[in-house]
Amino acid sequence: MGDRGTSNHSGVTDFILVGFRVGPELHILLFLLFLFVYAMILLGNIGMMTIIMTDPRLNTPMYFFLGNLSFIDLFYSSVVAPKAMSNFWIESKSISFAGCVTQFFLFTLFIVAEGFLLAAMAYDRFIAICNPLLYSVHMSTRLCAQLVAGSYFCGCISSVLQTSMTFTLSFCASRAIDHFYCDTRPIQRLSCTNLFVHKIVSFSLSSVIILPTVIVIVVSYMYIVSTVLKIRSTEGRKKAFSTCSSHLGVVSVLYGAVFFMYLTPNRFPELSKLASLCYSLVTPMLNPLIYSLRNKDVKDALSKLLDKKNHLFDFSPAPPVVF
Repeated sequence: MGDRGTSNHSGVTDFILVGFRVGPELHILLFLLFLFVYAMILLGNIGMMTIIMTDPRLNTPMYFFLGNLSFIDLFYSSVVAPKAMSNFWIESKSISFAGCVTQFFLFTLFIVAEGFLLAAMAYDRFIAICNPLLYSVHMSTRLCAQLVAGSYFCGCISSVLQTSMTFTLSFCASRAIDHFYCDTRPIQRLSCTNLFVHKIVSFSLSSVIILPTVIVIVVSYMYIVSTVLKIRSTEGRKKAFSTCSSHLGVVSVLYGAVFFMYLTPNRFPELSKLASLCYSLVTPMLNPLIYSLRNKDVKDALSKLLDKKNHLFDFSPAPPVVF
């Protein structure tokens, strides 16, 4: 599929996204599957943001973070899904060099920002359960805004560094990226540069990003579990754990898929694609479902919003006036 000529990065004008190595007869099925997942992502995350913004009862730090989580999920899935779907119909499957850089930059920015945001949400749950009387003091509006802004800032810095490292490599093999979007490892396989130093720097950068967020999440939940186990009533323990179960579910799905992808050997690219599919499309689809199905406040707010719409579009005739 690719051009086997040699050229450095300055001579590359486009790449080819190989995608999934399946027969043409499965392209329609995969397109419909991607379309369904992407439609669910749009519906779920836009719906979640709408509910949070329109219901005053959800004007709390937890839902402020959740609204930003939905925005991030919506954005980075939109960076990947439309191009992946279009490639099921296009013979060349090409993406311009600038388009690949842009896709890589935006996806990296938002996926890293999500990791830091999940750490902020873990800290929020830690304060809510371990120091409930001081919750409104600790989790002020200013601190919440700073935590969210810090998540985006860390994502931006990380994305700038990773993008500059990746796209200053010399590309002298095929232009065919063995993936359905522009990702680090498939792009590295196209390079004729000695990647030893690049991989060391990339690993160090990934460690700086992942380790602090994982440590914050793990330590927060150690304190949460310790506090919850001290609650005497079964109902109290159940209520405390229910406020954390949704967040734990989201963290498990995202980090599980990321670790699986990076621990998968390069000789199994199809497994890496499946793992990438989990955290780039499946996770953004599941997050709104996890939070809406396991959260009474969200379900109540959704019911209230649907009732308002039903009343708005209720054109049934008014009952006759009896004199």
